[in-house]
This record gives sequence, structure tokens and C-alpha cells, in this order.
Amino acid sequence: MDSKRFSLKISVFHGIKAPEEGTLVGYGALIEAYSLSMPIPNQLALISSKKRQYTSENWQVLTSRHEPEDTLYKQLVFALKYEGINLLFFKKLFETLTEQEITALVQIEPQGQYSRKIWFLYEWLSGKTLPIPDLEKGNFVTLIDEDIQFGLSTSTNSSRHRIKNNLPGTVDFCPLIHKTEKLTNYINENLSNKKNSYLKAIHKDVLQRASAFLLLKDSKASFTIEGENPTNTRAVRWGKAIGQAGSKPLDKEELLRLQQIVIENSRFIEMGFRTEGGFVGEHERTTGEPIPEHISAKWEDIDILINGLFATYEKMEESKFDAVLAGATIAFGFVFIHPFVDGNGRIHRYLMHHILSKMQFAQQGIIFPVSASILNHIDDYRLVLESYSHPILDFIEWKKTKSNNIEVLNDTIDFYRYFDATKQAEFLYDCVNDTIENVIPQEVDYLQKYDEMKSYLDDIFQMPDKMVALLIRFLEQNNGKLSKRALEKEFSALTEEEVKEIEEHYQLYFN
Repeated sequence: MDSKRFSLKISVFHGIKAPEEGTLVGYGALIEAYSLSMPIPNQLALISSKKRQYTSENWQVLTSRHEPEDTLYKQLVFALKYEGINLLFFKKLFETLTEQEITALVQIEPQGQYSRKIWFLYEWLSGKTLPIPDLEKGNFVTLIDEDIQFGLSTSTNSSRHRIKNNLPGTVDFCPLIHKTEKLTNYINENLSNKKNSYLKAIHKDVLQRASAFLLLKDSKASFTIEGENPTNTRAVRWGKAIGQAGSKPLDKEELLRLQQIVIENSRFIEMGFRTEGGFVGEHERTTGEPIPEHISAKWEDIDILINGLFATYEKMEESKFDAVLAGATIAFGFVFIHPFVDGNGRIHRYLMHHILSKMQFAQQGIIFPVSASILNHIDDYRLVLESYSHPILDFIEWKKTKSNNIEVLNDTIDFYRYFDATKQAEFLYDCVNDTIENVIPQEVDYLQKYDEMKSYLDDIFQMPDKMVALLIRFLEQNNGKLSKRALEKEFSALTEEEVKEIEEHYQLYFN
């Protein structure tokens, strides 16, 4: 087992330029050595030849004193100690090794914390039991190192391994998130309290109107992201559903209800959970050959994955896991699985609303218009989706069906169970912060200015509300000036002096 060479001298690895020449170690080296069918981690470990220690987006660079012995066990110890737990890696590795090799590996240091972690992970992931007696003594060791990754605040003790299992999920769905500087800063800022403090200062009437406008704005944005231009009735209907987020239990029946609201005309769409393959992408114009950007989970795996997703959400809610991290894990996990033929994107964004509301991040009777923020950052959204979807394409075998769909030929369920959700969590936190800093204040600010302008028009001209709304809209559309057409038609009763005064007041309030 240990005759292999694992450490690798590199300057470039899988098309990624190293920040300096050095030795690749840990997960990256082991994935390469065993030719494991999985994407390389977002961040790789490198031993510097220049005795330097630092981190960048794609690299964790350490000094030669951190370099592990070139054995499988020592490389695994290094990975667990410095890179955290990679469940997809361990699942793939355990499928490569024999039970005898894994047993021998675990017994190199039978009382060691990293041996016990490897042992626990094998039995947890495989559902099998190694021929090793239960440990009778020794301290309990926490599985997820909270300095590296986010784990549950409550853990379940495994007395056999003397391990505290704080994995934020179940064996059927357990994405993990690394504790980056950005995420730590956001959590320390306590954005929920920041938002509540801001909203408490807003007049209740303005807040209620802002909430109604934001619901409709978010609903329309969610359709726009999908390239659709819904009727106002359809947008209002979906906005009403968003407004109920967090009030209903999250289960399969709720997902089906949401799909029925999203899909206005179901004559040409198979409703409910898929019973065939699925992908996101284009078709080649002449042959109809699928050109996938994302390949959905196999339809045969949907039941296991969705049940796992619900069970993981329950664990997160019970342990008071960070609401935004939970929202990213569940919502992006859902859209990667892509359980429906259509409607996945809008329901994925609804799940963000649901979890933020249910886990009491969003209070004060106002929803977080995350879709509006996502639309403002649509390129970043596309990149964060592709950061998951594109790397796994190389490891999915498929063929074209008669209907120019995709049929997946190999086992892919683990790609949807055990992904790194760090980038998705950072993106959602960016959007939540954007709603607090910009989207909600801009809407409230507009309504306050509108009310000031309306009060002036009421005092001087006693205009009906409908005409006030029309006047302000015309001024908005024409940079604060009433057009010649408006002056000749709807507002022909105004004198030239009155028009000048109205335009000056508009500039005063809105600019």
C-alpha cells in the first residue's frame, strides 16, 4: 500500500499555476496518486521550497517542517490536520482500497485522533463495520475541526471510535463549508441584528409598503434570472408564495406545491419529480446533441438525495446552525440535484427565503429580496453555479437519448451529496449583506421621498393618488422633466409656472 509515491514536485497542477515551485501534498497529491474520479479541491496544499507560509485563493502554502512523510497514512493525517475533511475524497478513496488495507491503515496508530477519524469516516460513509474492537478508553475527539470548517454546535458521540460527530448533515447529504476570513467576518458582524436595528427606525407604514414592493420586485427578479418576463398576475402570485416562506413545513409535498405555483402552463412539462435524466445547457443546432453546462443527479437518486437534504436541514435547524450557511447548503444543494424538469431555479431561491425566515434571520415582517440582489450580481451567480457544475462534468459518463436528453451511465450520487459549499455560502452572504446595505434602504429611501413629493402635491394641487403616481412616474422616466406629450394630455391643466415649480420640487426631493 505504501510503495506508492504521493508527494509531487510541481509548478503547475491541472492547469492551475502554483504561486511558487514546491511539493504538492495532502488531498491533491492523493487524488493524483490514486487517479480518483473527482474534481480537485478548491484549495490545494503546497510545501514551499522557499520556507514561506501563506494562503491564496487556490493554495495553502506551508513550510518544510509541515511536510508529511510520503506514506498514505501520513498524507491523510496532514490533509485532516490542515485541509479539513473532504467527504467526497474519502468516499472515493475507500472504494479504491480493500477492507484489509483500510483496517491496516487505521491500526497504524489505533489510539491516534486521525486514525479514529479515518476509521469513523469509513464506517459512516460505507455503512460497514471494520473487524476492529470498540475503543474502551481515551478522550473523545471532535470530528470537524472548527478552526477549519463549520460543524454543528451539538455533536453525537460515537463511543466505538470515541469521536464526537459534529458533521452538519447526514450520510445522504452533507456538503461542507470552510471557515474563510470573509465568512467569519460576516458572522461576527451579526447582519441579522444590523438589519433589525435599521428597520426599527423606519415608520411602520413605510415598512409595510416597502415589504410589498420588495416582494413583487424579488418575484420579478427571480423570473428575469430564468430569462422570463412574467405577467403581473403571475409575478404577484409567486411574490405571495415568497411572502409565506418559512410558514409551511419543508417536505416533498411543499416542493410540489411550489412547482405548481411557478409553472403557469404545464401542458408541455412533466410535473413532479423527474423520471428521466436532466441537464442545463444547449442543443447542437444540426444534430440536437446535448451540450451540457450542468448535469443533474440521476432520477433514480432523487428520492435519496431529497430525503437527505431535508434531514440535513432539520439537523441544522435543531442545532441553530448559521442561517445563511444553512440557506446556501440547502438551496444550492437543491439546484445542483435539479429534481424537477422545470422550476428548479425559482424554488432554489425560494428555499433561501424559507430558511432565512424559518431560522429567524429575517424578521420584522420583511423578506430578504435575495433574487433582486442576485440579479444585480448575475455574473457572480453564474460563476458560483459553474464552480460546482463544470468540474464534475469530466467525471460523468452519459449518452444521448432518443429525445436528445442525457442518460447518465455511471454512479454520480456522491457528487451531489458531498460537495464543498464554501463559494456558494460566500456568495449568499454577499447577497444578504447587499440587501441590508443597498436593496432595502434604497426601497425605503424611495418611498420616503415619494411621500414627501406626494405631500407637496396634495397640499398645493389636491391631486388624486392615481394622478400623483402617474406624475411622479413621468418625471422619473424623463429625468425630472414632464414631456411635451404629458403636458398636452394628462397634465394640460397645469400652468407653465406650476410645471416649473413641480419639476424643481422633484429635483429637491429625489436628487
